[in-house]
Order: sequence, then structure tokens, then C-alpha cells
Amino acid sequence: MQTTKKERNTHMSELLDKILSRNNMLEAYKQVKSNKGSAGINGVTIEQMDDYLHQNWRETKQLIKERSYKPQPVLRVEIPKPNGGVRNLGIPTAMDRMIQQAIVQVLSPLCEKHFSEYSYGFRPNRSCETAIVQLLEYLNDGYEWIVDIDLEKFFDTVPQDRLMSLVHNIIQDGDTESLIRKYLHSGVVINGQRHKTLVGTPQGGNLSPLLSNIMLNELDKGLEKRGLRFVRYADDCVITVGSEAAAKRVMHSVSSYIEKRLGLKVNMTKTKIVRPNKLKYLGFGFWKSPKGWKCRPHQDSVQSFKRKLKQLTMRKWSIDLITRIERLNWVIRGWINYFSLGNMKSIMTQIDERLRTRIRVIIWKQWKKKAKRLWGLLKLGVARWIADKVSGWGDHYQLVAQKSVLKRAISKPALAKRGLVSCLDYYLERHALKVS
Repeated sequence: MQTTKKERNTHMSELLDKILSRNNMLEAYKQVKSNKGSAGINGVTIEQMDDYLHQNWRETKQLIKERSYKPQPVLRVEIPKPNGGVRNLGIPTAMDRMIQQAIVQVLSPLCEKHFSEYSYGFRPNRSCETAIVQLLEYLNDGYEWIVDIDLEKFFDTVPQDRLMSLVHNIIQDGDTESLIRKYLHSGVVINGQRHKTLVGTPQGGNLSPLLSNIMLNELDKGLEKRGLRFVRYADDCVITVGSEAAAKRVMHSVSSYIEKRLGLKVNMTKTKIVRPNKLKYLGFGFWKSPKGWKCRPHQDSVQSFKRKLKQLTMRKWSIDLITRIERLNWVIRGWINYFSLGNMKSIMTQIDERLRTRIRVIIWKQWKKKAKRLWGLLKLGVARWIADKVSGWGDHYQLVAQKSVLKRAISKPALAKRGLVSCLDYYLERHALKVS
């Protein structure tokens, strides 16, 4: 019995069939929903996603089957970098995010067995923390000269043909490769104007992390062949060697390999040789204790954390204390969870003290009038004669907040009752789990 052209067109490869299967798409949908994120160029938000899928998914799936689906261009947004400059992010539509996520879920297990043991970004059971643990191991084995490789605008400059040939080597499936290529070519909208994307893989898309690992796996293989000790997280790669002379040789030969063999650009002004105590890697700094090399949050990361807390404790910000504390807790827990491997007891003690002072200022300002301040102090157990005196101190916020009367009244336990997480206590609890 002969098949019609239409039937042949809709006969998908097993791999693409698996990607578009109900269970896989449902998992991708849940993942995209939980990640939230902004709307793409069609303006469909995550909240509107259910209705949109209900109306459009059947048709979209059919178009993919017929190999005639065209992804929509991504929306370009600029994210300021802490050290100046901007990072270009591409926001796909909610539909395209879901399809990309479905592709990633099926391809990741196929790719995993090809990837290096020393690549840590966007992979199961690996993280920034496991990368830092590996780096500390190298340093404590005596490899104390570091070649810090900086790939110039990696995501914007990936050669697509080379990338797709590497994808082909792993998956060998024309239908899926064609769909991935369409995403690479989908274009970008900047200030309402559509532009072609003939190079690069846009940061922000669900596919990009996997594609970056496929591309940079070639770098990993090259470094392994040379017997080098390295750690790579996405496009952040450091190589540790035993001497300055070896570091110079490695920097020159690896930079040349990246440019000639991989077709990527090395930023030679930022690629450098450093000692561990001058290195900033994945937000961590390094120091040598009598027991060997240790890590802690880099001073830039600490300053950034302090700025966030300062922003959330501005007294001019009209917001109720419960909501403010919730937001503070979210930032505190997130930052400490990331850096909990590091040694930072004294930093946390200092930040805790400063944070409580700023919250006392907020409470004192919120009480406003002498009568309200008297009532507040009495409620916190301050003796009437002291409360009567203190409530008349007026709006000298900083001065009042640092007085021992207020420190005792609006104390750490009192703020804990309001729900505030102690930076120090939370850090000690998380750190103990890491080093036990």
C-alpha cells in the first residue's frame, strides 16, 4: 500500500515523536510555568499561557510534524552587568520556550555520556558549588597558577554550522536537527526591528545552555587530551598548572586552539594568568589558611549582596514590614544557599548587625508619633519611665536605632518573631551541612 505525500510529511523520526509526546510536553509545560519569565514578542504572558496553548497547540504540533513550523523571533532585552556594560538576553515566546524545553529534556540524557567530567554548568547533579570544590582540590594539590580564559561574547558568536555538525554527531536525527536549526535562525527583534541571526545562540532560550555545552565539549576534549586540570562552567573556564612558565605556555596554546579549531574568539585583554588569591570565579574568592586553600564570597559578591539588602531596607519605601521581611528572607536565603560552602562567619555577623539597625530605623519611622512610639516600646517590654523618655527622642533615626534601649527592645529574637531570618544563623546551619 503506497503512502501519500501528506502522510510521508507527517511521519516523524522516533526522536521527534518522543519530544512531542504528551508526557514530555506536559513536563516541559510545567517547567516553563514554574520558571515564570517575561512575555516574548507576541505578548503572551505565562499567566495567559493555558488559554493560548488550548487554542494553538494542536495546530503548532501539526506544523512541526509537517516540518513547516517557524519559531517566532526572540525579543532582545539588555541586562546591565555589575561591572558596567550589558548582557544581551533573548526572550522566546512562551510556546517556543515550551518546545525548546521539550527538546532539552529528551536530548540532555543522550548528550550526557559525551560530556566531560570537568564541565559543571547546566547539568544534572552538578552546580557552581561542585565546580568550586573541584577547583579547590587542584589548588590544594599544588596547582596554584591559574589560566583564566575569557571567551568574547560566546553566545553571540557561536558558529552555527560547526555547532550543528557537533549536534549531528551526537543525535543523528535530521528532523530534530532541522527544528533546532530553525530556532538558531529564528531572528531577534530589537526596538521593533527584526534582525537575522546567522551566528550565535541567544542567551535566554531554554536550548542555549545545552547547545553551549555541546559546542564547548570540544574545548573540554582538547584540554583533557593535553592532560590539563581544568574546571568549566558554561563559558567560564579556568585551567590550573604548577608554574608561571607552564601557565604562559598553556594560555598561548589553548587560546590558539579555541580560535583556530573551534572558531570562537578569545578576549586576550581579559584572558590572564592569576594566583588564586586574585581570582574571582563564579562569584567566589580564594584564600590560603594553615589548612590549605579555602573559598569565600568574593568582595564584589559581598558588596552586591549588601546593596540588595540596602535597597530592600530603604526607609523611604512605603511597604508593610511583613512583605519587606518576606523579600529580605528570599534574598538572604538565596545568596547564602549559593555561597554556603565558603568561609564567611565574620561577614555574616557584620551584615546581620547592620541589617537589624536598618530595620529598627524603619520601625521607628513607621511609629511616627510620640504616642505610637511609647505604645510600641511598652508592647516590647520596655519599662514605662524609659519608654516615656525614649519616645520623645524624635526623628534622629540612625542615632535612636543604635541606642542600647532600642537594640534590646527590637532585638534579634524580637525580629525573629516577626519572621526575619538571621544571616549568621542561616549561614552556620547551611555551612555545617556542606562541611560535615
